[in-house]
Amino acid sequence: MYIASGLSLYLYLNFLLMKVSKILESGRVVLDIEAGDKTELIKRLVNELRGQLGEDMIPGIKEAVLQREQVMSTGVGKGIAIPHAKMEQVDGHFAVFARLKNPIEFGAVDDEPVRLVFLLVGGHKKSGIHIKLLSKISRLLNHDNFRNQLLKASDDHSVIELFREEEEQPA
Repeated sequence: MYIASGLSLYLYLNFLLMKVSKILESGRVVLDIEAGDKTELIKRLVNELRGQLGEDMIPGIKEAVLQREQVMSTGVGKGIAIPHAKMEQVDGHFAVFARLKNPIEFGAVDDEPVRLVFLLVGGHKKSGIHIKLLSKISRLLNHDNFRNQLLKASDDHSVIELFREEEEQPA
């Protein structure tokens, strides 16, 4: 019981320290990207992770994200999609945030096209943190004012700063 409680506390404290803005600092922000459809977009966003994960991992990540997308669309509504996958070979969490120049169809729950996309890739060993990060990303992007600011952001530094500021807001 004590070990389980200690492990749970450890995971919870790690989660509290893990900020979406920190993952983006070490990741990528792509503004005004163009894509014909969600498959093309996902492939392009995964390609952005080459510098962090290595060329040899990219095909497997593309396959994992696209397979997850086939199970159920990650278009969560309000012009947002959060494609994601967990992989055995990945250690840690990696992300790409994209703002599309023109919205694309994503099979979202509200049938609205998507313009803001947050790709998250994580390892199986940190599954709990992965799920909590997805929840945190969804909560952040659910705020109308925050989404509007992201749509107007002029560069990647502004986007990261917007995420940082939004995370500091009380829930």
